[in-house]
Amino acid sequence: MNNVPTGYEPLYRLKVVAPNLWIVDGGWIKFYGFPFPTRMTIVRLSSGDVWVHSPIRINHELAMSISSLGPVRYLIAPNWIHYAWVPEWQIFFPDALTFVSPGVVERAASRKVALRFDAQLTNEPALQWDNEIDQKIADSGYHREVGFFHKPSHTLIISDLIENFEKHKMPWWTRPLLKIGGVCAPNGGMPRDMAATFRRRRKHLSSLVREMIAWEPERIILAHGKWIECDGVNELKRAFHKFLT
Repeated sequence: MNNVPTGYEPLYRLKVVAPNLWIVDGGWIKFYGFPFPTRMTIVRLSSGDVWVHSPIRINHELAMSISSLGPVRYLIAPNWIHYAWVPEWQIFFPDALTFVSPGVVERAASRKVALRFDAQLTNEPALQWDNEIDQKIADSGYHREVGFFHKPSHTLIISDLIENFEKHKMPWWTRPLLKIGGVCAPNGGMPRDMAATFRRRRKHLSSLVREMIAWEPERIILAHGKWIECDGVNELKRAFHKFLT
């Protein structure tokens, strides 16, 4: 991508976060002209099956690395805009089941994206992972996203509910916008335009955040920007303090 610094290298390399939990930093994607670095999260369940959250662009090398962890059984499109590369993953892993957030099917259809899906995510975890991963939906009526909690590692896995961009790794022209949006590391949070869509559903978001706090996450993995390696509970309280008061 032109004019994008190399701060977020698309290394497509598995990085260990905790036992049976990995992340992979991918390349860039544009949303309404704004560049976003991408990240996916991989969980190996106790069954040995592999669960892939917010799949990034795939290539043969990455497919081989993921396959080395175990059979890829579940592809997760966690919010209404995080599905771009799921069709590519379905080609590499045709036996995997695809679970999508509310809003994905409609948006993909409106853009004529050939997306096959097997089930829509709800507030109740699927039977295939309910002993290990909990989940809850955030729904403003516009933004719809499912947050996940990997119980064995005490890790919260989200996509856009918190963004935490490191300014020096972003194109210069984006930096004023990041500041206005309230998504600059180390004090990133919910983008202000997204937060505005929750104004009429403030109690819903407040309740959701309190549930995430009750999970007592030690860390928070984000799709965009620097992920939160420790002190997850206090970071949630900081990022969503306006909705908790």
